[in-house]
Amino acid sequence: MERVRLSFPAEQVMHRHPLTVRITDMNYGRHLGHDALVSLLHEARVAALASRDLHEWNLGGYPSMAADLAVQYQAETRWPDALVVETAIPAPGRKAISVYHRILRKADGVTVATARINLMLVEAQSGRPVAIPDAVRAALAGVS
Repeated sequence: MERVRLSFPAEQVMHRHPLTVRITDMNYGRHLGHDALVSLLHEARVAALASRDLHEWNLGGYPSMAADLAVQYQAETRWPDALVVETAIPAPGRKAISVYHRILRKADGVTVATARINLMLVEAQSGRPVAIPDAVRAALAGVS
């Protein structure tokens, strides 16, 4: 079986977001479920973008949509573990923003999962991808 292997760009961490595994995040294996993990990543991504005064629903005048998601599971986590989600966003490509997340268990620093989601900006009416606006590039780079 081919496994996903992601390389987290640690030098480009722009935000750290604390979260706690909730009892409703548990699956039948008594650890964090995939659906809950995706929700935690979404919360951390929204917080990271907000730290740069950006919003998924309006990035330079365009809404974003997920083009793909890859997750590499590395350890289990359970209720009520405290987590920290690190978010890193390298310089965007022409039409996509790659957002990397590394979920760490706060108690021991173990990496629970690494994920990458590619966001595309689209025209609201047609849904066609658009080029990443310069203002979004500047905000992600931390330029005021």
